[in-house]
Amino acid sequence: MGEPGSLVTGDRAGGRSWCLRRVGMNAEWLLLEDGSEVTIGRGFGVTYQLVSKICPLMISRNHCVLKQNVEGQWTIMDNKSLNGVWLNRQRLEPFKFCSIHKGDHIQLGVPLENKENAEYEYEVTEEDWERMYPCLAPKNDQMIGKNKGLRTKRKLSLEELEGPGAEGPSNLKSKISKVSCESGQPVKSHGKDEVAIQPSQLSEHLDPKLTSLEPSEKAAEAHVYPGSTKVIELHHKKQKASSPLASHSSLELFKVTMSRILKLKTQMQEKQVAVLKVKKQTQKGNSKKIVKMEQELQDLQSQLCAEQAQQQARVEQLEKTFQEEEQHLQGLEKEQGEEDLKQQLAQALQEHRALMEELNRSKKDFEAIIQAKNKELEQTKEEKEKVQAQKEEVLSHVNDVLENELQCIICSEYFIEAVTLNCAHSFCSYCINEWMKRKVECPICRKDIKSKSHSLVLDNCINKMVDNLSSEVKERRIVLIRERKGESV
Repeated sequence: MGEPGSLVTGDRAGGRSWCLRRVGMNAEWLLLEDGSEVTIGRGFGVTYQLVSKICPLMISRNHCVLKQNVEGQWTIMDNKSLNGVWLNRQRLEPFKFCSIHKGDHIQLGVPLENKENAEYEYEVTEEDWERMYPCLAPKNDQMIGKNKGLRTKRKLSLEELEGPGAEGPSNLKSKISKVSCESGQPVKSHGKDEVAIQPSQLSEHLDPKLTSLEPSEKAAEAHVYPGSTKVIELHHKKQKASSPLASHSSLELFKVTMSRILKLKTQMQEKQVAVLKVKKQTQKGNSKKIVKMEQELQDLQSQLCAEQAQQQARVEQLEKTFQEEEQHLQGLEKEQGEEDLKQQLAQALQEHRALMEELNRSKKDFEAIIQAKNKELEQTKEEKEKVQAQKEEVLSHVNDVLENELQCIICSEYFIEAVTLNCAHSFCSYCINEWMKRKVECPICRKDIKSKSHSLVLDNCINKMVDNLSSEVKERRIVLIRERKGESV
């Protein structure tokens, strides 16, 4: 984002407004205007456009919406974004408005690897307009409107860019020369009250992208336009092939335009220095001069946006040219590759014939081995069947014994919550309790019942045995347990 446009009005001067202050930065604050709906995202139809340099897809096209409710309270809604909206470290549900208050923390997206904080973190605050204005971010509709008006104003050829007129219009240079200063020197006013503004003091009011610029072609290629890296890589990829004259001219035009964009940004920074200087001098005085300076600053911003739009068109043209060259090279490679393919096919056919002969020889050997293995498998199968029959006979005998020994003689079912009496006989807990209502003696040996204790060993053994039985037995046991529990209650 760049610096904010001319947003100061006579009514707002001296008032207070709500905004989203970006954490750790004195720039790119988002203004919350009363009675308006504020949309944030990386698309073109939003109020504030956020384009991440680290992860372009971190912010969705229409990431979130902020607006006032009926009571005038500001609210925020996650517009079903990919990486979410976080209010006080809690992720919001999509399409649900939540109230925000002064001091709340808003996070758009998630932190990347090896980073504690996200790229876009804000704090809800209410500030004085004079304190807030230098830190505000421009609205997306202002930037788009300026680009539409200036997109067709200036289209310079390669010769015009390389000539002396490439520096820009003469009237613009005369405006800039009034407030420009040498790099690294403080800006001084020539009035009664002289004020010196150091570059370190400007970093609190200017866009960090502008203050970090260096007057070199490398910095322009690295920071001014993100697509330049892709174009340079495409150019290096095609260095081995013969480049047409058109692509070479486009590349030279691209480099010159990058230099012009850097110069425009430097001039815009100087204009911002002058605006801040005049503001500090006048305070409540000459507002017309401030408006004029701000208008000049907006003109510089508009020209910079127009240059960037033209640069994007040139990059697209370069990509198209390189794609055509690549297709041409692919056609040549295809023609040369057909002859090589024929030779490879002939050689592969010979190798295939030799391989088939060797496979036929190996086939006979494998057939003999397979016959011997089949005989061994038949013998092993017979032995396994005998062993399996013996195991089944033993298991059947064991099951018969367990069924006879683990059944309650009262209900003829497997023990349910087995209870052992003092005479060592075991019964179901439910069954023996019902029996004791009539007689207090063992149903088997007729001894008096003096004590009874639960047998966990029998319960565990029966449960494991029932797991291996049929589903009908399991279902009948479950129904019986439920019936007994219901009667006991």
